[in-house]
Amino acid sequence: MTFDTTMPPSAATIGLSPPDGEGSVQVHPDPHLTIDSAKVFSIYGKGGIGKSTTSSNLSVAFSKLGKRVLQIGCDPKHDSTFTLTKRLMPTVIDVLEEVNFHTEELRVEDFVHEGYNGVMCVEAGGPPAGTGCGGYVVGQTVKLLKEHHLLEDTDVVIFDVLGDVVCGGFASPLQHSDRALIVTANDFDSIFAMNRIVAAITAKSRNYDVRLSGVIANRSAATDEIDRFNEAVGLRRLAHIPDLDVVRRSRLKKSTLFEMEPSPELEAVQEEYMRLAAALWAGTDPLEAEPMKDRDLFDFLGFD
Repeated sequence: MTFDTTMPPSAATIGLSPPDGEGSVQVHPDPHLTIDSAKVFSIYGKGGIGKSTTSSNLSVAFSKLGKRVLQIGCDPKHDSTFTLTKRLMPTVIDVLEEVNFHTEELRVEDFVHEGYNGVMCVEAGGPPAGTGCGGYVVGQTVKLLKEHHLLEDTDVVIFDVLGDVVCGGFASPLQHSDRALIVTANDFDSIFAMNRIVAAITAKSRNYDVRLSGVIANRSAATDEIDRFNEAVGLRRLAHIPDLDVVRRSRLKKSTLFEMEPSPELEAVQEEYMRLAAALWAGTDPLEAEPMKDRDLFDFLGFD
C-alpha cells in the first residue's frame, strides 16, 4: 500500500500535509481527537529495552486491580500484545486495507481482541517502511475506538510506543496521554536514549496535557547509573524489574508473568508490577525534568 494524498476522506480527516518524498505523507494530529474517559499512559524507551513486556504486565496488573484496560501497540512489528492474546494480531492498517478504508464496514472484533484477564488489545501497526508517518496510524486507531464507543468502557489505556523514535509521528501518543513513562536499563545506550525521550516529552508538554511520570528500571541488577542520572535531571524511579530468566521464558511461552509457574522471584516481580499499577492509578506528581545536552550527557555517564 502507498500512503498519498488520494486517501479516502476518512483518512484525510486526520490531516495530511504535502508529500514528503514519493509516496509518503506526514500527519498533523487532529487537536479535537482526544481520549477523555480513561487514564492514559504512554510507554517509551530504547528499542529492545522491554517496553512490550513492561506494558503487557502492567496492563495485567491494572486488570487485577479491577480496572478495564486497553493496550495499544504502536509498532509495525505488531508484537506488543502477543503475550496477552497468544498470537500476532492483525493491525488496524491491515483491517482498514481489507475494507478499502471504509471504516463503517469494520466490526469491533476485526481490530480489538480480548487478552489475558480481560485486557483488550489493539495493534495499531505502522505504514510500510519509508512510505508514511506513524502519526496517521495512531490517529486512525483512536478515531476507530471512539467511533465504536470503546473508550467509554475503559479505565486505563496504555500506548506501547516504537523504540526511541520521537519524531512527530511516534510522539503522537503523547497528544492523548496523561502521563509518559520511560523504560530504561542501567547502561549508557539506554540512558542516552532516555535523555532524548525526556526532551521530546518536555516539548510535547508545552502544547498538550501530558506530563512525565518517571522511569521504570528494567533488565538491570543495579540502578546506580539510572539513579545518578535521575537526580541530575529531575527524574524519579517508579519501579525496578531485575534481569530475571523468568522474564525471558515468559516471552518464549507467549505468556505474561502473571501466568508463569509460581516462584519467590516471580512473586516479587508480580508484586512490583502491582505496586506500580496502584501508584499510577492513585496519581503521580508531574515531573519537570531538564534533559542534558548530548555532549554533557556523554561526559556525565560512566566511570573515570
